[in-house]
Amino acid sequence: MKKAACLTLCLVAPSASPAQESVAFVTPSGNIQCVMSAGEYRSVTCELRSLTPSYTDRPADCDLDYGASFRIGEEALSGEVLCAGDTIFGAPNSQILPYGYSLTHVGVTCQSEMTGLTCKNAGGHGFFVSKARQQLF
Repeated sequence: MKKAACLTLCLVAPSASPAQESVAFVTPSGNIQCVMSAGEYRSVTCELRSLTPSYTDRPADCDLDYGASFRIGEEALSGEVLCAGDTIFGAPNSQILPYGYSLTHVGVTCQSEMTGLTCKNAGGHGFFVSKARQQLF
């Protein structure tokens, strides 16, 4: 049975209000940082510090970094690879999401495992990321 990390926020941000706040966490290895944003576009964005990229075909309109940042929205039909020029590493109040635990916020659940991190919305769409591989679904 999978362990749950305090239904919404008590593991990551004990003082956050689920309807208004964003939550930041990092995996125990320190290689994956995520921000669960509660703004207008409710989504989870995760970035890998070190990886062997699975997505290397940079879109023609992307002049920034590509292949290390991923996002899934609450109602999205697939995860997406982002073209990003800044980093979310060092997000304020980041806490560690231990292996074997999950966190649900903004309609997305992220499950931390030793093999990587899976984030998906209620429709089952999202992404898996690890240093070795990344996958959208």
